[in-house]
Amino acid sequence: MKIGLSMLFILGQPFPYLLRELRKVEVENIELVDDGSHALNSRRTRALKGIAEDRGLQMTVHAPFADVNPASSDHFLRRAALRRLKKSILLSSDLGAHLWTFHPGLQTGISHFYPGLDWNLNLESVRELLGLSQQCGVKIAIENTPDPFPFLLKSVKDFLRFYESLGDADLGLTLDVGHANINGQVYEFITSLPSRIAHTHLHDNVGDFDSHLGVGSGNIDWPKLIGALRKIDYIGALVVESEKNVDESLQKLKKLLSEY
Repeated sequence: MKIGLSMLFILGQPFPYLLRELRKVEVENIELVDDGSHALNSRRTRALKGIAEDRGLQMTVHAPFADVNPASSDHFLRRAALRRLKKSILLSSDLGAHLWTFHPGLQTGISHFYPGLDWNLNLESVRELLGLSQQCGVKIAIENTPDPFPFLLKSVKDFLRFYESLGDADLGLTLDVGHANINGQVYEFITSLPSRIAHTHLHDNVGDFDSHLGVGSGNIDWPKLIGALRKIDYIGALVVESEKNVDESLQKLKKLLSEY
C-alpha cells in the first residue's frame, strides 16, 4: 500500500501555490482536485505532468463535485454535468493519471414526484462515463458518500444494488473511510465489497459530521482499519484527505504501516 496525499487541503489557494507544494511533497501518490481554483485545463495539465515526471509522482484525480449532479432530472443540467465530468476524464488521460474518482448523483427537491428516475439517470450517466474512460484508458472509481447529504449511494446496501444493476462493468470503489465512519459502515464496506475497492480516502471524524480531521483526531480505529485492508490484500493508495494536520496525518500513517 502506497501513501498518498489529496491536495484538497489547499484547494482555497491559487494554482501556482499548488505547483509549489507538489515540488516538495514527500509521498508517492498525489490526488489532484479538478475543481475550484485548481480546475484542470490543457495548460495546467502540461505543467502538472512535468512535475509528476520530474518527481516520480503517481497522479490520481478527484472529479469536480461542486454543483455537479449526473442524476439531475433536468436534461440540460445533466448534460452539462456530464460534459464537465467527461472533460475531467480527458484531461486526466492527458495527465497520465492512474485513477479518476467521482461522486454519485444526488436526489433533488422533486425526486419524490418521480420514484426511481434519479437512480436510473445516475446509472445511465455512469455508463457514459465508463464508456469514455475505457476509450481513454483511465480507470475510474465511484466514491461512497456520507449522511445527511442527499446522494444516491451512501450505504453498503446502496452500493450492492448499484453494482448488481451495473453488471460486469469495470468500475472501482473509492472507499472514503471518513464518510463510511459517519454511516457506521467502515468494515461492512471492506468485507462486503473487497474486490471493488480500488482506492481509499483517509480522514477522521467523530461520526457526526464530514469534518475531514487529521488521522487520529476522531474516533476511527486506525490500526484496526489498516489490519482490515491488509486482510483483503488491498494494494492501492492510502490517500490522506485531511484538511488540517496533514503532515501529522502522514507521519501517523507511515508509523502505522511500519507496525502493522
